[in-house]
Amino acid sequence: MKVAVVGLGVEGKKAIKSLKSRVKEVYASDLDKNINLDEEVELDLGFHDEEKIFSADAVALSPGLWKVPLGERIKNSQLLLADKMDAHRSIFTIGITGTNGKTTTALMLKSIMEKSGMKVLIGGNAGGGFQGYTELFLEANENEYQVMIVEICDMTLEFCNHCFDFDLIVVTNMGDDHLDHHGSLTNFHHNLKNFLKDKKTFLNQLDENLAQIGAEIPQCNFYKHSSCKIPLFGRFNQINAGAAENVAKSLNIDEDIIKTSLENFHLPEGRIKSFHVQGSRLVVGKTDNVHALQEVLEEDSFPLMIIGTPRTHESWRFQILEVVNEFEPEILILFPGLEDSTSQAALKLKKLNFKGEIKILKDIDQLPETIRPYLAKKNIFIGGNGQQKIIRIQRMMAAMAKG
Repeated sequence: MKVAVVGLGVEGKKAIKSLKSRVKEVYASDLDKNINLDEEVELDLGFHDEEKIFSADAVALSPGLWKVPLGERIKNSQLLLADKMDAHRSIFTIGITGTNGKTTTALMLKSIMEKSGMKVLIGGNAGGGFQGYTELFLEANENEYQVMIVEICDMTLEFCNHCFDFDLIVVTNMGDDHLDHHGSLTNFHHNLKNFLKDKKTFLNQLDENLAQIGAEIPQCNFYKHSSCKIPLFGRFNQINAGAAENVAKSLNIDEDIIKTSLENFHLPEGRIKSFHVQGSRLVVGKTDNVHALQEVLEEDSFPLMIIGTPRTHESWRFQILEVVNEFEPEILILFPGLEDSTSQAALKLKKLNFKGEIKILKDIDQLPETIRPYLAKKNIFIGGNGQQKIIRIQRMMAAMAKG
């Protein structure tokens, strides 16, 4: 079998990795001439060879190319991998989307379902840490599952609407992320409403945008905070647990199983975690958009904040600095998160008339020694952009907490 992978963003690269161990031939292409791949495949950069694409047995199409002319021709050719390998369509499928909290909610629900005896396949959004949508198509064709949980990036709603047959959808919240894709929050609202219009849906009632959408969705169910006492930082995680709890109850899962699962749930690396070091509380986790950061900072005061910066061209992500400014930390330390845009971030803070002290940290390995003089501060927050670096920081803080 030969599979063509068209578009080599995060999803495309993960697709190649999934395919290489399973099929005989993989061809890949992207218009960007500067793509770096870890896998060896037949590769064209700077152009798409349509003869190679349409002579393949199946095509893994990047969600980012869903609406371009080549993407339309691939869809019409019936070569999409999701259509060729369609065993996943017979599995009871739950989609989880939203701006923040998708992975946590998905893993909570997986934990509940597995404890109730179900065999669960989970994955999706490669940008969120899973192995990508292609992995789900392939794995579902190789093994039997009772339930599939798909984390859906809000930039891939139309792609997922075609590639999966959803039995129900959970929406965690709706914030100002990926507006380069949607164009505006109004467009995001419209896109999400269209995606949900014919689906059984569970919406966060405490989110104003979702409350408005819910009034227009016939099969809408609302949820709030969980009734369970979960061992996680933040009211937002209590709401994530509320989503998992309400979905599980709708599927008639025993309430004792739900309660036990949620009250013993542990987050994966990178998500918001709290550490106690020499009398200080350190809250650490990825908060790369306004909504995520605001929810954390509303939990408590943080005299010291340490923020990873975004890519230089992602102007909308620099809005997190406006949130930082609003909460007025005494000291703000910037480190290169996704890129070294610390100078750009410092300039934005100057324009915001930031009143605190600004420091630049170029190497996160210096972080433990950098924060030691500040451990008398009541709370320290470390977040922003750069998930892999934040995972490394969490490991450093865990080591410090152990002494």
